[in-house]
Amino acid sequence: MTVSVRPDGKITTPLVQDLPATGKTARELARDLEKALSQYVQQPIVTVIVTGFVGPYTEQIRVIGQAAKPQALAYRRGMSLMDVLIAVGGITEFAAGNRANLIRTVDGKQQKYAVRLNDLIKEGDISANVEVRPGDVLIIPESYF
Repeated sequence: MTVSVRPDGKITTPLVQDLPATGKTARELARDLEKALSQYVQQPIVTVIVTGFVGPYTEQIRVIGQAAKPQALAYRRGMSLMDVLIAVGGITEFAAGNRANLIRTVDGKQQKYAVRLNDLIKEGDISANVEVRPGDVLIIPESYF
């Protein structure tokens, strides 16, 4: 069966309710499920396969606006703006890439940083490839005609 992790970090399956899943590997979660199911099933065998992961908002990079595929991405250590653009399929032909902004929360306050997507993608300007952090929101506006 397919089971999603709820926003509170727990899963519910038939016979097992409210089992914590956050912070566990697939193997650890499988062993926890087997232990819980052993009350009802003799020698249960459970396999957990992670089919998708985004994580809580504080661990996501969200991309909105004129991205080819706007979406929320799971943050990975060392992730850069180029990694984000690859994951969302780049920007649309109507994007104003050099007017894009990165919104970041620092010490509880939102800060806005200008990013140069056109320079990075079309000109190959590596200095425009900035590091992203968990919780960042990339806003890609539409160009003026």
